[in-house]
Amino acid sequence: MSAKSTVRLALGLFLGAAIAAALTFRSELTPTALEARLGAFGVWAALAFMIVYAIATILFMPGSVFALAGGALFGPVLGAVYNLGAATAGATVAFLVARYLASDWVAEKSGSRLKQLLTGVEDEGWRFVAFVRLVPLFPFNLLNYALGLTRIRLVPYVLATAICMIPGAAAYTYLGYAGREAVAGREGAIEKGLLALALLAIVVFLPRLIKRLRKPASLSVGELRRRLDGGQDILLLDVRDEADFNGAQGHVPEAVNIPLQKLPGNLPELEDRRERPVAVMCFTDRKSKAALKVLSASGFTGALLVDGGMKEWNRLGYPATRQEGQSER
Repeated sequence: MSAKSTVRLALGLFLGAAIAAALTFRSELTPTALEARLGAFGVWAALAFMIVYAIATILFMPGSVFALAGGALFGPVLGAVYNLGAATAGATVAFLVARYLASDWVAEKSGSRLKQLLTGVEDEGWRFVAFVRLVPLFPFNLLNYALGLTRIRLVPYVLATAICMIPGAAAYTYLGYAGREAVAGREGAIEKGLLALALLAIVVFLPRLIKRLRKPASLSVGELRRRLDGGQDILLLDVRDEADFNGAQGHVPEAVNIPLQKLPGNLPELEDRRERPVAVMCFTDRKSKAALKVLSASGFTGALLVDGGMKEWNRLGYPATRQEGQSER
């Protein structure tokens, strides 16, 4: 039996056992019921909790219930460690299931958004995984499976997943701990509750901050040339004015020209590109960045900035189309 077949068999058996366990204990997925069940495991309670949490992640069960329970049962520090470890383990198994066992099912469930993930990972690698973990553009449980269909390797996926889940794990764990303290009427419960809410507010605000600070997805001129020469599905959009497009600097032969000021009114022409790659360039990057904001605000998920624009294209000596009589200055 090949290594790949062995992995598939092991994943299939684990998935079957996970489904059976979920069906058996589906009525007990509450912090109170979990505490009662875990009490019977004694020193193995933490391991049992992590296994159940990981299975829940694989089977699309709400992770927030387990994150809160982890904080209530094990405290803010150990609870966060157990929650993070379990969620990462579940996300890893889901990734492997998609890659080796259920790729067709995952592709069907992911729909058109899978193209965004494939393009993002191809362009940015682990950085894109980190971004989608911190900014919830995709449901968490489905994202675990969908990323298994991309080219990212297992280790970068696991590391980016674990590190970028830390803020959420810490906030929900502390919220569960604070809730337990409040119910028990212990001293300082109000202060702990306010701190928990503050942490949760930070987690809610974090995606907005990251989206503002994140540099636009980009493409080098060399990579653009490779994709165009390879006949890949990518639209090259040049947003310079018509005079500059046909001027001395010329333009890439495959480029479509829509000046920046006309772009908002011409978006219907690009409707079929809404979830497909669109490389945006100008002479340098100034107009390109403004065009990317227009496209992103209108829901274009595959827009890419061509770093260096036409200036870099000419510097590298790639062919450019110019009007007859024009020469590069």
